[in-house]
Amino acid sequence: MAQMSLFGPGEAGPDPKPADDRTVRLQLLITVKAAPNPSEKYGETVCVAGLRTDVLQPTWIRLYPINFRYLHSDEAFRKYDIISVDAKPARQDQRRESWKPIMERISRERHLDGWRSRQPLLDPAVEDSMCRLNRAAQERADAQSLALVRPKEVRGLKVTPRGGWDEDEQRKIEAYASQPDLFSGRSRSPLQAPRFKAAYHYRCYEPGCKGHRQHVIDWELVALQRRLAGYSDAALKEALEAKFLGEMCAPNRDVAFYVGNQAKRVHVFSVLGVYWPKR
Repeated sequence: MAQMSLFGPGEAGPDPKPADDRTVRLQLLITVKAAPNPSEKYGETVCVAGLRTDVLQPTWIRLYPINFRYLHSDEAFRKYDIISVDAKPARQDQRRESWKPIMERISRERHLDGWRSRQPLLDPAVEDSMCRLNRAAQERADAQSLALVRPKEVRGLKVTPRGGWDEDEQRKIEAYASQPDLFSGRSRSPLQAPRFKAAYHYRCYEPGCKGHRQHVIDWELVALQRRLAGYSDAALKEALEAKFLGEMCAPNRDVAFYVGNQAKRVHVFSVLGVYWPKR
């Protein structure tokens, strides 16, 4: 059985954001890099989340927007890096974990290599009820919006063609690509849509859970498709299933899902990444 939420079974969720807009220095263990989304201003933006490690009671933090394409190499970071960043509360986002990073003030501290170095921080954050998170989000828009949930049973992974960008996403891409880059003079390459999308179907430990179907918006799902760009559709689909179901959710893995909801549709949670140390 998984452990209880960081916030406790009867608590209302994360602490409220600070009342003022002063900059706060945050130290985070990065656990989530969501797949990039089209942006008219930035070209592409990424939502990053992690566990704050410079406080007595670790809490989840979301950083948005981040444009990895134009980060300098010494500022770039990857999953399971510990970083420090100056950030301000995201006032246009009601979710209490959401902060707006100051891109020029991100520093990479170190990398936690291997599951054994990560588990002391992350195992206490695992909880057992996705149903509880759904109920809380239905009740209030600023309820807990990030979590690490251990499924009782992973019933499957459905991989289907994505079908390209929708009209609004394509408009943003074209608007960004048409603007000159005043600093480098380079043309702005458009963000390519991945060929496939995927969704997990699982049950949590809540008694009577009827199951959860959540789309995967993990950076790694897109990155794997880019690495295997020469594969046929059938071979690529098989490779995605082998990685995200056969390997990550194998019986010898103590799997849990990083989940998060949407600011505009707080009742919709997605799988942001997979935590899969050996049992």
